Amino acid sequence: MGSLDEGHLCVEIENGMKLDVSEKEPETIAIEDAVKVLLQGLGEDVNRDGLKKTPLRVAKALREGTRGYKQKVKDIVQGALFPEVGLHDGVGHAGGVGGLVIVRDLDLFSYCESCLLPFQLKCHVGYVPSGQRVVGLSKLSRVADVFAKRLQAPQRLADEICSALHHGIKPAGVAVILECLHIHFPNVESVLLDSKHQGWVKVLVSSCSGVFGNENADAWSDFLGLLKFRGVTVDRTLTRDSVNQSWCPSNSSSMAKISSELVAANPEMVAAVASILRSLGEDPLRKELVETPSHFVRWLINFENTKLEMKLNGFACGISDLLKPNGEISSRNSEQMHSELNLSFWSQCEHHLLPFYGVVHIGYFCPKGINHLGKSLLQSIVHFYGFKLQVQERLTRQIAETVSSILGGDVMVVVEANHTCMISRGIEKFGSNTATIAVLGRFSTDPAARAMFLRSIPDDNTSRIL
Repeated sequence: MGSLDEGHLCVEIENGMKLDVSEKEPETIAIEDAVKVLLQGLGEDVNRDGLKKTPLRVAKALREGTRGYKQKVKDIVQGALFPEVGLHDGVGHAGGVGGLVIVRDLDLFSYCESCLLPFQLKCHVGYVPSGQRVVGLSKLSRVADVFAKRLQAPQRLADEICSALHHGIKPAGVAVILECLHIHFPNVESVLLDSKHQGWVKVLVSSCSGVFGNENADAWSDFLGLLKFRGVTVDRTLTRDSVNQSWCPSNSSSMAKISSELVAANPEMVAAVASILRSLGEDPLRKELVETPSHFVRWLINFENTKLEMKLNGFACGISDLLKPNGEISSRNSEQMHSELNLSFWSQCEHHLLPFYGVVHIGYFCPKGINHLGKSLLQSIVHFYGFKLQVQERLTRQIAETVSSILGGDVMVVVEANHTCMISRGIEKFGSNTATIAVLGRFSTDPAARAMFLRSIPDDNTSRIL
C-alpha cells in the first residue's frame, strides 16, 4: 500500500481544495496581505509554525463564505420549475395550485456585516404554488444559501430570500422565518468579572409576500402551525427596529467608546479590515459597514499575545498562598479526587482566525490537608489560555500543565468545543463537536481514576447551542 507525500497531503487536504496554488487571484492576495497586518498587530510572528498558512486559509474561507455575491437566483431556479396540476375536482388546494409547501430546518451560516463574525441560522421556507407548477425543493435551500453567503443582517437576509423566491418562481406567496444565533464574545476583563456572561444573542425574524402578507391569512396560520412542531412560534419574532438594535453585540453603546479608542491606537489594523471588505466586493463606506473594521479589530485585540502573558504571570505569582496546608497533610493513599465541570471558555483558532468555544472539565487529586483549588481560580486559568490564538489540543495541554504545576501532578482535563471553522467553510459540518483530553500523573496510569472522572461529566453538552 503506497503512502502520500507529506507536502502533497497538506496541499490537498485543506478544506478539500489545494492551498498552494501557483496563481492566486488579486483579491486573495490582498486579503492575505491584510491578514498578515492583523497578525503582526497582535504581536504574532507570521512565519511561526501554525501561522504560516493562516493568511491564505483566512482568504479562502472569507471568499468561500461570501461567494453569494457572484451567484444569481435566476441561474438556480431556471430549469427547476416542473408542471404539477391541482385538484382534478372538488373544492380545495393541492399540488401546483394552492398547495402549501414548506422546507424546514435548513442549517446555514452567514457573516455578520457589523463585526465580520460568522453566525448560524436555521431557515424555514414556505410557498404556495400557482400556475400549475412547482420548484425543485433543493432550490429553496440553494436560493437561501446565495443570500446567506454575503455579509448580512438577519432581517435583510430574510427579506432578500423572500423577494428572490417570489420573483424567481412567481408563486401565490412566500414565507420565510430565520432563527439566528450570534456569538457574543466577551473581552478578557469583562468575563473575569462577570461569571454569568451570556455568550449568545438569538433572534427570530420573518418575511412574507403574497397570500402570506396578512398575519391572519390561512396560509400564514398553516405555515406557523407546521413550524410549531419545530418549536418555532410567531410570538418570538422581533420587529425590524428591535432586531437592528439588539442583534450584534458590537453595536452596543458601551462598545462604541472602546471601538473609537482602538481606531486611534491601531490604524493599520483597521485599514487592513477595510481592505478585506473591498476585496470581497463590498464598499467599506456603505453605512452598515462604516464601523465594521473597528468592531472587528476590537474583537481581535482580545487575543493580543503580550498582554495576556503579562496577566498570566501576575496571576501565577499570587496563587501559591491559596494552596497552603490547612492542617496535617495525609498520605498519598488518602488523596481525594476533586473536579470542576463546565468551565466556559472562548478562544480563537489560529489557523482560520475564527472563534471556537465550549466547556472545560478539570479533575485532580489533592491530599487531605491541602486546600483544593476553587472554581474561580480554575476558571481564570481557562480564560487566560483561552484568550489567545489557539488550537484546542494546545489549550488542553496548557491548562493541564498549569494546574499540575500548582497541585503536584495528578490532573486530567477534558475540553469540549464547537469550532466555527467547521461550519463557516466548505466542510459545513453543523452540530459537530470536538473533545480533547490531557492526563498527567496518576491519571495517566490509573484507568479506574480516568473512568471515575469521565463518569462525572454531565451528559448534556453545554457547548452545543443549536
